[in-house]
Amino acid sequence: MHITYAGNDKLYVPVEQIDQVQKYVGSEDKEPKLYALGGNEWKKVTKKVRSSVQDIADDLIKLYAEREASQGYAFSKDGPEQREFESSFPYQETEDQLTAIEEIKKDMERDRPMDRLLCGDVGYGKTEVALRAAFKAIMDGKQVAFLVPTTILAQQHYETIRERFQDFPVNMGLLNRFRSKKQQKETIDGLRRGTCDIVVGTHRLLSKDIQFKDIGLLIVDEEQRFGVTHKEKIKKLKANIDVLTLTATPIPRTLHMSMLGVRDLSVIETPPENRFPVQTYVVEYNEALVREAIEREMARGGQTFYLHNRVEDIETITDKLTMLVPDATIGFAHGRMTETELEGVMLDFLEGNMDVLVTTTIIETGVDIPNVNTLVINNADKMGLSQLYQLRGRVGRSNRVAYAYFTHQRDKILTEVAEKRLQSIKEFTELGSGFKIAMRDLSIRGAGNLLGAEQHGFIASVGFDFYSQMLKEAIDERKQGIVSSEGGEQEETVKPSEMDLDIKVDAYIPESYIPDSKQKIDMYKQFKAVETYEDILELESEMIDRFGDYPKEVGYLLLVSKIKSLAKQEGVDSIVEKNNECKMILSEDTTNSIDGSKLFSLVNRLSNKLNLSMTGKQITIHLKRKTFSDGDYLSLMEDVLSRLDDVKKEYAENNKASI
Repeated sequence: MHITYAGNDKLYVPVEQIDQVQKYVGSEDKEPKLYALGGNEWKKVTKKVRSSVQDIADDLIKLYAEREASQGYAFSKDGPEQREFESSFPYQETEDQLTAIEEIKKDMERDRPMDRLLCGDVGYGKTEVALRAAFKAIMDGKQVAFLVPTTILAQQHYETIRERFQDFPVNMGLLNRFRSKKQQKETIDGLRRGTCDIVVGTHRLLSKDIQFKDIGLLIVDEEQRFGVTHKEKIKKLKANIDVLTLTATPIPRTLHMSMLGVRDLSVIETPPENRFPVQTYVVEYNEALVREAIEREMARGGQTFYLHNRVEDIETITDKLTMLVPDATIGFAHGRMTETELEGVMLDFLEGNMDVLVTTTIIETGVDIPNVNTLVINNADKMGLSQLYQLRGRVGRSNRVAYAYFTHQRDKILTEVAEKRLQSIKEFTELGSGFKIAMRDLSIRGAGNLLGAEQHGFIASVGFDFYSQMLKEAIDERKQGIVSSEGGEQEETVKPSEMDLDIKVDAYIPESYIPDSKQKIDMYKQFKAVETYEDILELESEMIDRFGDYPKEVGYLLLVSKIKSLAKQEGVDSIVEKNNECKMILSEDTTNSIDGSKLFSLVNRLSNKLNLSMTGKQITIHLKRKTFSDGDYLSLMEDVLSRLDDVKKEYAENNKASI
């Protein structure tokens, strides 16, 4: 791999050291800065990031210790009402949903306060998981607060709760700007007296006049969308009660791993059954196409979102669309409308009295209208990747195929960044791809949300993967420290030294097999990470599954990985080929644990191209290369290593017998 640094410095990295190379993942608008090879600047940057990461690790461990020590309320085990409530869910739960529910209940039944983050793609059933937790709390006589960032979302959650709880003795309240003063007063009184069991609300819930008689669970939807002052109030409300935070901002696996054991995370990655990926098209704006898309949706009784993100001319656009599709009933909605106007339009659309809603990005968060299955976005090239992804999540929430059209002006030359952005949203059409998109733009936002916004700059300066690696190391180090301080002396773990393998065979991934360089690097990294024979078999079946039958060069690469894993296992220090001869040097420990004469007869039996020598306290197996093909050469090497184990075992058995 050929890497260019600032000032045209170059470095060639052999593929066996590819694990030292990481892809830079930064936010969309940030170009990675190049540094000179061997300069001090990069060292300074990484030193700064490392110290910030260590502070975070300290905070997380401290927070974790405080939470473990603080006393919360232990909820009772599930009763018959809980089972009845859960069985009234009209859909089949996914495996991930069931796991998340189990984890949350286990947390609630402990006597320390729960603080769990439930992460799942848009429309993957996070709300149902949250409602089961809420029901559990209500059955124990506790009150539940459900905090959401937008008025419309509060309305939607309230409708869902009403529907789910209708057969059960639960009193519900809603606090948002759509409620009249009288309704709000009733709800507030109910919370204070304890007659209101669950309340859904926007930041109005954080006002001074809100007092709960006995709150037991706080559910926060998309916490990162609340402002700093609201977050501080949420923190105060959180003290000593169970908290469940829901987010659709994906948590990349690398970050997930580094946070495990410090922050409780549940992830829903599987889509509900009968869901189809959204068919996504990136096209020039074309009136005929827009008309056809709307008419096709109307023909199957569905509705359409038409997204135009300029309040100034949204009415003009609505009129144009009405002329374009005269049979359609079209309305518009934007954030500058009065509460009553907005509520009227949204409820009208929800009830199916309109075919098309022309709207700004106010629909971005969590509006759930399963009947809307076509989305047209005007000037999509002006929007961020995560925003486009969130918007696309507004359709395809039922068992129908949904369509999303990302349009840009005709004959407009798109910037490279905009083109890449639209292209990647098109690539990620399969369900659950929020987790993959995370590795583009959202990973940084997701990390910022989990670790605090000020980390955004640090993550961007070294790239997301490297940041996650640093964080994982810092957390592991501190956890190790805790273990050693609890359990007395801790032996320092020594990293095993890398086994030296240098042989001349054509073992690589040809261009014809995997043309995409990023995929190729990923595969080389997987080869490098192989530890056991099972890993190799898994890697082999993954390659066949993804890229088809492999050529002989890849077969040799698999054999080389197998040899490396066997050599490590059998205690071989190095396998190096020079001047047509390969030397396999056994470690002192291995030399001491085998019978030399037995090894000599094994080598003679296998091939006349093999012989032994002894240097100091180490045995070397010599293999003459001349007439061997690559395949035979590697097979013989594998044979020697796999039989070495038998010789060691025989020696151990004989020793035991003589003792």
